[in-house]
Amino acid sequence: MSCSDFVADFLTVIRNAATARKDVVTLPASKTCAGIAAILKEEGFIENYKEFSEGAKKFIRVHLKYLRGRKPAIQGIQKVSTPGRRVYSASSAIRRIRGGLGVAIISTPKGILTDRRAREEKVGGEIICSVW
Repeated sequence: MSCSDFVADFLTVIRNAATARKDVVTLPASKTCAGIAAILKEEGFIENYKEFSEGAKKFIRVHLKYLRGRKPAIQGIQKVSTPGRRVYSASSAIRRIRGGLGVAIISTPKGILTDRRAREEKVGGEIICSVW
């Protein structure tokens, strides 16, 4: 795992685990990753997640969700902002993902929110990723 972009590593491991039909995946924790996991659970993309520590290191264990026929609930997950190219948007300019079927996850001054909540609260921020 790269030490520079925890979020990209977090998203990549979840995407690969869902493709490989894994039930559980354990990842290094950060506040941003915990916020993303909370939104994925809230929106029904994962079953559950749990934060835990081993010594001084913190981890997140994510339980992936599957639909009928072991089809992953997460069909796609894409990083929007990168360390080299940050993408910001005002609340009025946040685009819908897949016609409202997907979710954009945004880092705002009010915390990590979905695109819908950011529009409701009229707050913009950095678009972290989109999930569908």
